[in-house]
Formats: sequence, C-alpha cells, structure tokens
Amino acid sequence: MSGDGLEEAIAKLRADGAHDVTIRTFEQYYERLRSGERGLIPESEIEPVTDLPRADRLGETAGAERDALERTIVLKLNGGLGTSMGMTGPKSLVEVKDGLTFLDIAVRQVLALRAATGARLPFLLMNSFYTRDESLAALERHSGLDADVPLDFLQGRFPKLRADDLRPVSWPPNPELEWAPPGHGDVYTAIVTSGTLDRLLERDYRYAIVSNIDNLGAALDERILAWVAHEGLPFAMEVAERTEADRKGGHIARRRADGRLVLREVAQTPEEDMEAFTAISRHPFFNTNTLWIDLRTLGQALRERDGVLGLPMIVNRKTVDPSDQSSPEVIQIETAMGAAIEVFQGAAALQVSRRRFAPVKTTDQLLALRSDAYVLTEGAHVELAPERGEMPPLVELDPRHYRLIRDFEARFPHGPPSLVQCDRLTVIGDVLFGARVTVRGTVKVENAGEGQLRIEDGTVLEG
Repeated sequence: MSGDGLEEAIAKLRADGAHDVTIRTFEQYYERLRSGERGLIPESEIEPVTDLPRADRLGETAGAERDALERTIVLKLNGGLGTSMGMTGPKSLVEVKDGLTFLDIAVRQVLALRAATGARLPFLLMNSFYTRDESLAALERHSGLDADVPLDFLQGRFPKLRADDLRPVSWPPNPELEWAPPGHGDVYTAIVTSGTLDRLLERDYRYAIVSNIDNLGAALDERILAWVAHEGLPFAMEVAERTEADRKGGHIARRRADGRLVLREVAQTPEEDMEAFTAISRHPFFNTNTLWIDLRTLGQALRERDGVLGLPMIVNRKTVDPSDQSSPEVIQIETAMGAAIEVFQGAAALQVSRRRFAPVKTTDQLLALRSDAYVLTEGAHVELAPERGEMPPLVELDPRHYRLIRDFEARFPHGPPSLVQCDRLTVIGDVLFGARVTVRGTVKVENAGEGQLRIEDGTVLEG
C-alpha cells in the first residue's frame, strides 16, 4: 500500500497545529495499522488474574498519606459530550445528585479534602475542544479552586481514516466529523504536549489519581494513595469484581510472554475468544478506569520513548457520520489509558469495592444515581446507601423512550422513584412516573398499548 495516506494524515495534523509528539504517536499507530496489526489480544497469549491485594485490607502506613497528599493532583477526564444520551454540551454539566452536576461534585470533593488536610491538591481537567469553554465557565462558580498549575489541558485528535485505503477521510457536509478523539489513552500525550507534566514536576508534584468525570465513586482515597507511595508503585489500577452487567467491560489479565499485567478491551478480543472474554468466572476483575500514576516515572518513560508511550492500539470501525450508516466506513485509531499498566515494570492492580465505581454512561445509570439508592455524604462523596451493601440497583429503561435525556426527563417529571429497596427495575414501553413512586425487589413495568401509561403518585411497585 502506498505511503500517501500517512503523508496526507501528517499534513492534516500539521495544518491542525498538532504537536510533534502527537504526530509521532499517530505515525507509530498508522504504521502498525498498515502492517496489518488489528490490535487484538488472543486468549492464548494471556492467563487469568484471580488473586489481588484488596483495598479494604491495606495496612497502616504511619502517616505516609500526608506527605504523599501534599504532592498529589486530581485529574478528571472531561472530554465527553454525552452524545449517546442526545446531549450537545459537556456531559459533566448534567445534574446528577441533589441539584449538583458531575463537575460540582468532583470540585467539592477536592475542596473538602483541601480544607480537612491543608494540602495543595490541584484539580485538573483534560478537556476536549468541545467541552473546554463551558466547563471552565462552570468552574468559575467555585471559589478557592485555583492552584499553582492550570486548571486544564486539551485532549488531542486524530484524523479518521478511510477503511478502504487508510487515507484521511474528507466529509464536506461537516468537516469536524473528519476528526476523532484518540481515546482516553491520549492523556499521556496531551499532558506532555500541553506542558502540564513539566509544570507539575517543577512544582514537586509526584502522584496523580486519574478517573472519568462521570464516575462519582472515584474520589481520592488517602489510604490507597499511601499504599501507592509506600510500595513505590509506578502505576496502579483500581479493579472491581465483574458481574453480569460488566461482561463487556475491559478486564485485566497477565501476559504469558513476560508476566506483565495487561488490559484487554472488547474491541481487542478476537471473535473466537468472545466467550472467554465475557466469562466472569474466568476473568473476574474489570478496570474501573481509576488509575494512580507516579508522575516522575511517567516523565522518565516518556523521555526514554521520545514522548511516545506506545500503548496497545484499538482499531475502532465506524462510519464517518455516526448518525448516517450509509456514510463511508472509517477507522478511528484509539488507545485506553488503563493499557499503560503493561508499560511499567512493577505496575499493580488493586481490588476495590464497587462503591468506588458509579459511572453514568446511560440514562439507566443516571436514574439509579439520582435516586435514594445513592447518598451524597459529607465531603461530597456519592455512595451507595448503607442498606444496599455493595450492589447498586439494576435499571433497564426502554431505549425507544428513555435513551435521550430530554425524553428521560419528561417521563420522570417529579424526580426518580425510590430505588433503595429495588433489586431490578425494567421498563418496557412508554411509561410516565408520578411523584413519590417506590420500587421494591424485582419489578417489570410494561406498556404494550399505543398511549402512555402513567404510574400514579404514591404507587408502590413490587413483585
């Protein structure tokens, strides 16, 4: 195949103002793609991980957390628009609990910990071009958040490639659709190209907790931080036990060739290995995407690799216009930030409670978080209600009527029903929920009619 596709892509990146490190990173992945690499991790090359240290059994570290906390940053990935829920603005600005947005809660957690400990504890966002302005404007509502480093840096973007010839796609109806985010693995490139990593190291910051802005369980845990510092870990990943709801989530495994931990996503799994991938008894731990990183070690690794960390590649096949399946098929080159676990010798995984994993990818999960199944505690932590134990309620709302957030809001005009005693709620058809509705146990509500079914105020649904 001709090299013209790579040359065209590099020219497009340069015209877009991409940093040399971004271009070198893209070039490495392009060459791997052109050589026929599909980014797959076969089951034959890995073995399951079944025994890990547990967060609830970590020993005391004699105040090590205080020294480490003074040199720690909180970094949230904030590039998403929530397009899967029909949103056009930053997902982090959606109201999620007690009138607060994802961003409000994350900021309050940091400010509360600063007040309690006196630590510097900078709060940083990795924004995209689409989320930056609105998110920074929203941060202005929070006084006292400034630190000695900037509040954000920008995620990069890669050109989408035509699937037939690997040339950058052209889409005159909307040129913005010619570009795609390179996955959250771009955090390592963006923190370098923005100059943020150098600033952090100059100011003696050593550790970072990195997580998605929509995972409200991923608050800084001083005990885990102390463990990372005391053990001298270059990189640690929080993992939780998989359930049926997590069968498609990326899991960790151990590579047979060198014994290192690896992260395997569903897009990296050969079709013939999907049964093994989804077998939660075989691969019992999934990546929560909450990571702890030694910034000095990261800086050293990037210097040794000329800025290119070399994460495993994810080949994501889509259409250039996701809303038009007849538009040209394209390849998006992506990486996962958790995949860096295989880069660092001595990297570790830590089993945590599901209480530290409360993401919102769908309106199903948003309903659960808004309900009384979760509580907002002192310090702005969002946690499962004590009576729920470790498991959140499983909510399944008919996507025909609830997938888009405007439709979802219209069907819960008085707020969510009580789910604190709910095991599973399934809604099929168009159903409008009244005020003070309570759901207990396993409940299925089905409207097979043409009109809208209304659940009256004060109804108790069970059985």
